[in-house]
Amino acid sequence: MDTNSYGIINLIDFLYFYIRYFRLMNLPTIRQLQYLVAVIELRHFGKAAERCFVTQSTLSAGIQELEALFDAKLLERTKRKVIPTRLGMELLEKSRQLLKLSAEMVDIARSDARLLSGRLRLGVIPTISPFLLPQVLPGIREHFSALELFLLEDQTARLLERLATGDLDAAILALPYDIGALESEVFWEEDFWVAFPKNHRLSTGGSIASRLLPPGELLLLEEGHCFRDHALSACQMQNLRYSAVFQGTSLYTLIQMVAGGQGITFIPEMAIGSEWMRQSSISFRPLSERGPHRQISLVWRPGFYRKQDLHLLAKCMGETLTATCATGD
Repeated sequence: MDTNSYGIINLIDFLYFYIRYFRLMNLPTIRQLQYLVAVIELRHFGKAAERCFVTQSTLSAGIQELEALFDAKLLERTKRKVIPTRLGMELLEKSRQLLKLSAEMVDIARSDARLLSGRLRLGVIPTISPFLLPQVLPGIREHFSALELFLLEDQTARLLERLATGDLDAAILALPYDIGALESEVFWEEDFWVAFPKNHRLSTGGSIASRLLPPGELLLLEEGHCFRDHALSACQMQNLRYSAVFQGTSLYTLIQMVAGGQGITFIPEMAIGSEWMRQSSISFRPLSERGPHRQISLVWRPGFYRKQDLHLLAKCMGETLTATCATGD
């Protein structure tokens, strides 16, 4: 039996001891802590029961047992709402930490020393996900079938918050961006292109300098999207930050407006060959400003215990993108 196998057996023994110890010492159980976190986060017993996959009576009984254990009220209940007490709020973060630790312990035990196996919670920003994920996910699932990948799409700032609290294991972000003390690995670099309506006077030709773009026709993503900041920075057009004729919530919206002849916008290079763009009635020209204009990176906490998995994941995604570009697909 190898060293990794002994480590897994020792961890399982520890989990068994942990459960027995909690029972003997009459301390909170993992399930009770899950109930508490769910009720405080959702402020609703019915919704919390659905999240925990139990009946409302089972969840309510678990909360009552927890309150009896602490000999204190953790929640104020009314017919219309649930309000956590001061003690309930103080225990919320501790409960989250314990639940995170227990989930990591289970992941370690299940992974059986295999790379890219078990559960991995991955965030991704919306100006990357629709173009990257369809290309890389089929290969990842084919070669790492034991990997349970949970994906969350959100803006950069909120993904970083979820990383800091442990709600996510890693995130796919676009740099440069201030990620503080987090660690990262760049697996792709790309330039920006400009999307024009088919009949636009600038819709044909090779690369185009940003100084030739009509500012009065520019459509941008709203504040909070790093793609907006990266594009304006690459073009040295930061003075247009608040003067775009339209600010949208998604690239899809902007592309539809371009197709309708309402203006022009920036798009990432990896989007050019996507089926979504092929079906749009628009023309593309690359920016002539020197790139790369952004770096696609995998980001994680310094103390995350599965760094080897993340390095392998970044390598797989980078190799897939390289092969895709080489074949022109």
